[in-house]
Amino acid sequence: MDVFGVHQQLLADYQAFTAGFTKIHDPRIREHVDQRVANGDQWPDAYLSLNPNFASGGSISELVKQGILHPECERIFRIGKEEPPGSPGQVIDLHQHQRDAVEIARGGASYVLTTGTGSGKSLSYIVPIVDSVLRQRAAGSYHPGVKAIIVYPMNALANSQRHELTKFLKRGYPDGGEPVTFERYTGQDREADRAGILNNPPDILLTNYVMLELLLTRPAERESLITAAQGLRFLVLDELHTYRGRQGADVAMLVRRLRDACTATEDLLAGSSIGTEDLLAGSSVGTEDLLAGSSIGTEDLRAGSSIGTEQIPMQCVGTSATMASPNLRRVPLLIMGLTCWKFPDTPGNCNQ
Repeated sequence: MDVFGVHQQLLADYQAFTAGFTKIHDPRIREHVDQRVANGDQWPDAYLSLNPNFASGGSISELVKQGILHPECERIFRIGKEEPPGSPGQVIDLHQHQRDAVEIARGGASYVLTTGTGSGKSLSYIVPIVDSVLRQRAAGSYHPGVKAIIVYPMNALANSQRHELTKFLKRGYPDGGEPVTFERYTGQDREADRAGILNNPPDILLTNYVMLELLLTRPAERESLITAAQGLRFLVLDELHTYRGRQGADVAMLVRRLRDACTATEDLLAGSSIGTEDLLAGSSVGTEDLLAGSSIGTEDLRAGSSIGTEQIPMQCVGTSATMASPNLRRVPLLIMGLTCWKFPDTPGNCNQ
């Protein structure tokens, strides 16, 4: 096949197609259009895009050897487990921003993750949550109940995350022998499935903000799941930048009520999630906005922002992506994706 010939024929056919239903009567306009077509303006140059390489943060195995992660994480976080059946899979390599997030959460602080689509934001909060539950089991301090609530703006994201957690936490383990349990609790689940979750709350609860509101208001669900969240350690708001205007105010009140219900008011560290640096500086959708109604910028997040009378130390995790060519400058990726709040280790009383 002559690819160049095919290319020229394709251009000729399309040019004939576009010219076939257009007849320009004005001679000056017709001359101008013919000249532009002859110059090739109808066929712009090809658009080339170079994918950035994220800085490496080491593998899960390396973090285990360094004592940053529990040893069981090396078995859990693998790609291709049980594909085919019996295959151990390949240990995941983390990006530097993922490692930064893990280390910050390991140190007991909250963080804002500011990386682009496809950068592995989910692992940045799933790994610390799973590691925390594993360490509780190893230390003998584990108690059944909800350790983390992950809130999504839409069910499709919760469904996708449940699929990913299934690959990590269920594949390679016998039924009922999962090291960390998780469940999705949304309006799309059958009544029998939700009843099972109420009777046996998981370590990780995937939900949406509407259902979380209902969990705080329906007596039976509040009695079961909110009580089971005593000592709640993690609250994750994925895609926080989607909460704007009245919806943002609703979520602000929801977060306040959840904190009160779980008595998780001490040393709560908050973050923000906006689209870019410019949006972050000029928007009114940040976490501090949700909680206190104020407007913040990037430097506020990094330096710590005031919420009421509390001073909130904020860890901001971003990334600079290095292109494959050393001649191209570093490109900052600041498309925000999630906010992770980590509650203190001190147990609380959720029977409010």
